[in-house]
Formats: sequence, C-alpha cells, structure tokens
Amino acid sequence: MIPPRRRLRLIGAPTDVGAGTRGASMGPEALRVAGLLAALQSLGLEVHDSGNLPGPGNPWQAPRHGWRHLPQVVAWNLAVRDAVADALGAGELPMLLGGDHSLGFGSIAAVASHCRAAAKPLRVLWLDAHADFNTAETTPTGNLHGMPLACLCGMGPAELLRLGGAEPVLQAQQLRLLGVRSVDELERALLRRHGLAVFDMRCIDELGMREVMRRVLEGIDASTHVHLSLDVDFLDPDTAPGVATAVRGGPTWREAQLCMEMLADLGCVASIDVVELNPALDLRNRSAEALVELLQSLFGRSTLLRDPR
Repeated sequence: MIPPRRRLRLIGAPTDVGAGTRGASMGPEALRVAGLLAALQSLGLEVHDSGNLPGPGNPWQAPRHGWRHLPQVVAWNLAVRDAVADALGAGELPMLLGGDHSLGFGSIAAVASHCRAAAKPLRVLWLDAHADFNTAETTPTGNLHGMPLACLCGMGPAELLRLGGAEPVLQAQQLRLLGVRSVDELERALLRRHGLAVFDMRCIDELGMREVMRRVLEGIDASTHVHLSLDVDFLDPDTAPGVATAVRGGPTWREAQLCMEMLADLGCVASIDVVELNPALDLRNRSAEALVELLQSLFGRSTLLRDPR
C-alpha cells in the first residue's frame, strides 16, 4: 500500500468565471502539457488524473449586487467541493488544477469538513500576491476571485456560504497569507479588523524566506492537515508571466523553491490548489513549467539530491 499522502488525484476545473480576464479556464490543460502527471510520477507518487469537472460557461456579465457571475461561481464551487471531498474520502491527496481562485472556497470547504469529521487541526497556507479578502462592499470590481478568503471567514453571498457546511468555514487563526503585495484600501481595513496573519513582501524582504516560513509553519505538527492554495501570481512575473493579475516584486525563483522544500520537509501538505494560470498571457508555457518544477519540490525533489521516498 502507498501511504495516503503519496496517492494524488488531479482535479481540473477549467473556468474563469470568478476572474476579470478570460484565460484561466485553459490552466488545467497547460499544466498537463507541461508534464505535470509524469513529473509527479517520477517521484514515486501514485497519481490519478480524473480529468476536468463540468460546469457553466462564462457569460461575461456586469456585477449584480456586488458580485459578478455568482450563480456560475456557486455551481463551479459545488462541483469542486464534491470532487475534493470524494478524493479525501478515498484517502487521496486532491490537487485542484484551476481555474481562477474563487474555486478555493469549494476546495477548502471540503477540506475543512473532512478535518472536522476526523478531528484534525487544519492550517491553510494562501500563497498569493493579493489578499483575496474583499466583500461586496469593499470590492472595486465585483470579481469573486478577489473574495474567497472573506467568504471562507463567513462574509459573502448566502448562496456560496451554504456550500461550506459550517459558517464560517475557517477561523482567522487557521490562515497564513504569504507573498501579499497588492491590497485594496477597504480590504486592508477588513484584514486588520479580523486579525489575519499576513506575511507580505516587506516581511519577506526584511526577515528572509527561511525565517518567514518558520513563522508560517509554527504550531504545525504531524497531526495537522496543511492545505496549500497556490496562486500563480504569488511568483514574481519575471518567473511566471502567465497570470492576469501580475504584480511586480514577488518571491524569486529560489525563494519559492525554498518555500516548497520547507513544506516538503514538514510532510504535512495533504491538499492543494494550483490556480490562476492563464496560458493566453504566458510565454511558451513558461509559467506552467515553473509550476511543475515547484510542485516536484513540494513532493521532495531537492537540489541536494535527497531521496524523496
């Protein structure tokens, strides 16, 4: 038998309904073209690609009551929630291939429910250039990919919150945000009011990635379920240009690698989102290839040639 965390299920969610730019719907296929399946299998992992989930198309409409495409985002998150829950129930590590970051709500809702049932502590690591903590009252765009963390903390449309199984899905102390460097003005006040742990780029610049990661991982032990939600724009756009919301000054390639290698050393990552890859804005699939290399590091590939098994 292969231990559960070495059995992976890839779940494609080809949608950009939560975003303000088209193209993230092509992200799952770009990761497959970049060789994700073979790269993970080369590390001794048992990987099953379950294909892409079905869901509604992008109607490309204006916001209503502060949210764009709410019915479509709810439908996609329902499909993601059920698919992630099914993988966890089968003892597999679900890796969601997005798609935009609004899908993080359904993915983490399933993970949180699984952890509550198993009485396991949960830590969510949100690697992103943005805080994604807007509400209908604070958002400048209405795009729901800028709101999933607020929704997970209980602030969002009832239609979406009902999918979570508990309200709120997460408590602020379960979250760690890393790499943040773009926050809307009203969103900043909301973050402070709720006391989220945000390790922004100034923090990384001053302390270094090693010390920041030590603080991010503080309190995690072998019993903790760590969920990694990786937005491609976490990376500096020089490394990963294939994103719709690029922000200069992100983690370097080596800083991102160190982040993944420290998570691999910990061995507690048990569910993953990989989101916001936009091949329409990429350069010859460079961003997808960078992600595949980072994911290999997350599962034990090391520059020091440590044995990942």
